[in-house]
Amino acid sequence: MKKTLPIIVILTTLSLLGLLILQASWLKDLLVIRRGQLNNKINEAGVSVAVELYNASATAPSLKVKPSFGFNRFGSSIPMLLSPPTVDEKFKLEDVHERLEKAFKKEELQNIKFEFAVINNNEDFEMKSSNFEDAYWDTVSNKRLFVGIGPESAADLQGFSTPEHLIIIVPDFTKQVWGSLRWIIVGAGAFMLVIIAAFFVTLRTLFNQKKLAEIKSDFINNMTHEFKTPIATISLAVDALKNEKVQNDKEKLNYFTGIIKEESKRMNRHVESILQAALQEKQELQLKLSLVHINEMIAQIIDTFVLQIDDKNGEVELKLNAKDDLLKVDTIHFTNMLSNLIDNAIKYSHDNVRIIVATQATQSKLTISVQDNGIGMSKENTKRIFEKFYRVHTGNVHNVKGFGLGMSYVKMVVDSHKGKIKVDSALGKGTTFVIEIPRTIENTN
Repeated sequence: MKKTLPIIVILTTLSLLGLLILQASWLKDLLVIRRGQLNNKINEAGVSVAVELYNASATAPSLKVKPSFGFNRFGSSIPMLLSPPTVDEKFKLEDVHERLEKAFKKEELQNIKFEFAVINNNEDFEMKSSNFEDAYWDTVSNKRLFVGIGPESAADLQGFSTPEHLIIIVPDFTKQVWGSLRWIIVGAGAFMLVIIAAFFVTLRTLFNQKKLAEIKSDFINNMTHEFKTPIATISLAVDALKNEKVQNDKEKLNYFTGIIKEESKRMNRHVESILQAALQEKQELQLKLSLVHINEMIAQIIDTFVLQIDDKNGEVELKLNAKDDLLKVDTIHFTNMLSNLIDNAIKYSHDNVRIIVATQATQSKLTISVQDNGIGMSKENTKRIFEKFYRVHTGNVHNVKGFGLGMSYVKMVVDSHKGKIKVDSALGKGTTFVIEIPRTIENTN
């Protein structure tokens, strides 16, 4: 796992970079193709409207007379030639605009904005849209198209050989090209985000699995050591009890039987920790609630730690100020929870440990606090203290054993009782845990 994980990260990262480069190249090529497609479609739409305008104009004679005159034999002047009507004589601005819109829609360009004008050979405007002139002079951002208004068979319909011309301006042409690709770009971007998200989720899972594998390996090593030590001690004590001198010495007999009893308790606590881990895997606790005097429970728990406290020249101060300390809890789990807090206070302390256990009661809740003068924790450790298998680095305090299950179990028990737990700690100054258990209707009965 240690060797393959970096390779997986590197290969996946290179794959993502390759995909990003390919997508950027693809979008660049797509933009060129789309620009060409729009150019052709706008041209086709313009040509179709120009032919349509010419055909409609050519069907009716003009009412205007050309300025050149001839004379008949009666001496009266008559028009020499009648010309077909111009676009502005035959159509209104709105009519031309409507025809352009229909032509653009036919070419699937209904979302393309445009301005237009009709000019004659003298470059005089016959008609123009409201924003045409402003758009016309911006040759950088806008696209211009000149279309001769003539028959469909004209040789150069886009040239200047026809009498009139249709000019079409597409403002912000490049921007509109990008706009036409909007959903394709959004889809490609969403697809890439999904791939990137999947990449990070996969990496996170791999790192978590790696971390979990290391933690479980550490857990097995600790468990082996924790069981091996008391088993070896019990074995030596049993061997000693077989000695006739020991059997005849009541004081030594009591000493060795006491060792066996203490080591048995120690093993039992380890078994409880493993059972707690199994319960946490299911994420549930089956509570058997009963009314308990919390002050009495705390006093009994402290008695079980007398030897460990004496071994560190320590003392425990009880400030059991809760007068109404009756609470409905699960006796076994609540006892184990408080035992874990006391055990941690002892383990993570130097000699001369001082532990203060206090209770406070109100009508709505009962508060229990466990304070020590131990090595304390950093902010990072404080945030992670309730994670399963997580163990605080002990610094100069050596031989602190455990499975990293105690505090996660504490949190689980508190949560199961609908309570809250807070931790306040500073390196070198000790730690304080504060537990608040609400008084439900069942608790007050």
